[in-house]
Amino acid sequence: MISIVKTILIFILAGICEIGGGYLVWLSVKGGKPLWYGLLGGGVLVLYGLVATLQTANFAKVYATYGGFFIALSLVWAFIFDKYTPTKYDIIGALIAILGVCIIYYSPRT
Repeated sequence: MISIVKTILIFILAGICEIGGGYLVWLSVKGGKPLWYGLLGGGVLVLYGLVATLQTANFAKVYATYGGFFIALSLVWAFIFDKYTPTKYDIIGALIAILGVCIIYYSPRT
């Protein structure tokens, strides 16, 4: 159980880094914020790449699974920072994505 919690926390941290870094670049390019926002965002995106390596599974499994977490975390980020209100379909879709990737990541391998 501890290993599952650890992997989920790493996926969440990776999501915060990728979405946060991308958001800073977005603000710099499209939101009229200074260049240093974009540069900081680039650095945070590099950090995302490093955080993902903390997972013990192989690259394919980690990145496939992370995709589902990215979907859900993007909606949470948009809700908090862009005042976007997810629809019930957004939430259902994100939950389906999380369920699907958890099957991929946590299923026993034979």
